[in-house]
Amino acid sequence: MYVRESDLPGIGKKFVVETRGGDKAVVIIHDDGRREIYHFRYDEPDESISMISMDDDEARQLAAIVGGLTYKPKALETIDMALDELIIEWYRIEPAYYGVGKSIGELDVRQTSGATIIAIIGKNQGKQINPGPEVIIHADSTLVVVGERQQQRLFKQILLNGSG
Repeated sequence: MYVRESDLPGIGKKFVVETRGGDKAVVIIHDDGRREIYHFRYDEPDESISMISMDDDEARQLAAIVGGLTYKPKALETIDMALDELIIEWYRIEPAYYGVGKSIGELDVRQTSGATIIAIIGKNQGKQINPGPEVIIHADSTLVVVGERQQQRLFKQILLNGSG
């Protein structure tokens, strides 16, 4: 999934969400707590085909449902057991991060943090699965990283400022 975020001065924030399946939605969070969700056509990505408006408590309830807080599919229970303490995190790389322009090997990610970069998604949606140590980290890409909670914390510190 690809997410772009932008400020709407005097209104709130706008999130443009594009799923792997090609769906596009825009979520606007107003400063007063209201939320608007717009769904767009596949063949005409600028034409909204539906819209829903919610107040803050309705949006939070929907988020709990979608996020699996009220019901967890049985298939995911087995994945949780298989992963046990492992967590998969997605890190959007900002231009100011220490790791930008450095290779995975230069950052010594696995040896220093214990976490493993399992994929890189470029800003043009190009994907690199299981990148090697020679792969350079670029701004505006997304890193998919697997590791235990403490390993994820160390990884984030390496990414941000070069030290675990």
